[in-house]
Amino acid sequence: MLVLHLIQSYIAVHFSFARMVRVSVLNDALKSMYNAEKIGKRQVMIRPSSKVIIKFLIVMQKHGYIGEFEYVDDHRSGKIVVELNGRLNKCGVISPCFDVGVKEIEPWTTRLLPSRQFGYIVLTTSTGIMDHEEARRKNVGGKVLGFFY
Repeated sequence: MLVLHLIQSYIAVHFSFARMVRVSVLNDALKSMYNAEKIGKRQVMIRPSSKVIIKFLIVMQKHGYIGEFEYVDDHRSGKIVVELNGRLNKCGVISPCFDVGVKEIEPWTTRLLPSRQFGYIVLTTSTGIMDHEEARRKNVGGKVLGFFY
């Protein structure tokens, strides 16, 4: 019994296998969409899915940067199949999520977006996940999730 314990501890110390830890599911999703768009794919599968990813995709779809997307339930964490339409130039996550008041939205847009005419910053607010223009219309602040243009 003691020999078995010594062998197991030796294996655990000398042959430890490092496991990858997923830090940001949203970042992985946006990065896979960006990479697929860059190489010219028409659709991309995102896994795992989350409510935040789905809300972010709804904002992107509302502004025409992606086509339709479909949630596929695989009885685990779920998958999302997104149709790409070639309009997405860049998208990303802002980590850590900074608090932004209504008056502080403008400096963030000039810092993150290439111009005033196009691109959106996605905020999570007390009234839901929305882009910076809708947050300004509703006069609410929140935390910066990410951007796309």
